[in-house]
Amino acid sequence: MENNNAFYVALSLLLNLDASLIQIVALSLQVSILAVLIAAVLGFPLGAAVALWRFPGRGGMIVLLNALMGLPPVVAGLMVYLLLSRAGPLGEWGLLFTPGAMVIAQVVLVLPILAALSRQKVEELLGEYHEQFVSLGMSRPRMMPTLLWDARFALLTILLAGFGRASAEVGAVMMVGGNIEGVTRVMTTSIVLETGKGNLPLALGLGIVLLALVMLINAGVYLMGELTRRRTG
Repeated sequence: MENNNAFYVALSLLLNLDASLIQIVALSLQVSILAVLIAAVLGFPLGAAVALWRFPGRGGMIVLLNALMGLPPVVAGLMVYLLLSRAGPLGEWGLLFTPGAMVIAQVVLVLPILAALSRQKVEELLGEYHEQFVSLGMSRPRMMPTLLWDARFALLTILLAGFGRASAEVGAVMMVGGNIEGVTRVMTTSIVLETGKGNLPLALGLGIVLLALVMLINAGVYLMGELTRRRTG
């Protein structure tokens, strides 16, 4: 009965657009969207470059990117914490326990996913178009934007997958953000905290929003996949 009451209160919080809940959701979206955009700006060209150029250590780079796709969030959080702590090389920036630190942690988690998956897609397209590129005398730097543009639908699917990883992250953002109320408290860390405090309505409300977000992301990935398949026949 208590859980049922908590569920109804959670729905009430959602329908009434509770200020605390909205603030947490808004910060979560801001951090994750910014992190994914930064990761895309860095990761997509990196993946394309690894696909296009042959250089010593390329195989090791591919293995590293693939391995980092499964990087444990707490390890990423620890790395960023050590970098941003007062004794760390970037400590003077004062970013620890700020939304900026959370963005950096999510970039570290998402960038390898975007780079590794975009590398696979660009390499696949390069195999299809290589003869045409050679006949046109295109250099590899000129090939990169062409291939990335042709892969745009697949890259958007990859981007959505990266956003799903970022938005569902707990460990890394809690380590570097500190879960400070009104400053660095996001949906995932709030759910953990509020459940521990016994504040089930807010935890459930945030859980419903997060679940809806994950479902929207998966729907977007599916639709983009269908669009890509239809486009390529």
